[in-house]
Amino acid sequence: MAVKDKGACTNQADSYFSRMRRAEFGAYHRVSGAYLYHYADEMTWREDMRRESNGDQYVMVAAAARAHPANRIWKGTGSS
Repeated sequence: MAVKDKGACTNQADSYFSRMRRAEFGAYHRVSGAYLYHYADEMTWREDMRRESNGDQYVMVAAAARAHPANRIWKGTGSS
């Protein structure tokens, strides 16, 4: 039996890490250590939003993209 603590259990952690491993080999093909935090952050968002409809997810991502400037790291030019 899994140990529960404030709504979390080891099954949830196992599920998250399993999805992270599958994403590494299925969607990303290679995870750079320099960007590991960003990959983990995206997978956390996906894990939290997996029960939302695709339309709702699209609206959330589009709203976030409109609200924030270009990310200097992902943009690749080093300037804004």
